[in-house]
Amino acid sequence: METLNPPSLTDAFSHLIAHIAITPPGARLAAVSGQVAIDRSGQLIGGNDHAAQARQCFGNVLNALTTMKADPKDILQMKIYVVRHTPDLVPVIFGAGADIFGEKWPVCASTWIGVETLALPEWLVEIEVLVALP
Repeated sequence: METLNPPSLTDAFSHLIAHIAITPPGARLAAVSGQVAIDRSGQLIGGNDHAAQARQCFGNVLNALTTMKADPKDILQMKIYVVRHTPDLVPVIFGAGADIFGEKWPVCASTWIGVETLALPEWLVEIEVLVALP
C-alpha cells in the first residue's frame, strides 16, 4: 500500500494516520464490519472501560486480518467510533491499538468519530476497517 502525506497538509499525526492511502494495482478490497468489544463467546469485554473495550475491538480486527491472511499494513482505511468522546480518550484508544498491533500499527487513512451511542448502550468503541488484500 502506498501512503501519502503531502506537504500541503499537516504531518502532526503522520505517525498514526496517512492523509492518503492507495491500494496496490490489482488488490482486492475487503470491508471488515465494525468490531465491538465482544469476544468469540459473545461476552462483552471491558465493561465501562474505553481502553479495555478498544483492546478487544483491535484484537477482533487483528483476528479478522489473520483470517484473510492479511497484515495490519494492508489496512487501507480505519474508522473508530467512540461513545462520549473527550480529547483525553485519544491516547487511551490509540494506546490500546498499540497494545494489540505493536510495531505493526496500521498507518492508513483514518477517521475518529465521536458518537452519542452505538447499537447497544454498553458498547463504547467500534472499529471498522477497509483492507487491501495482498
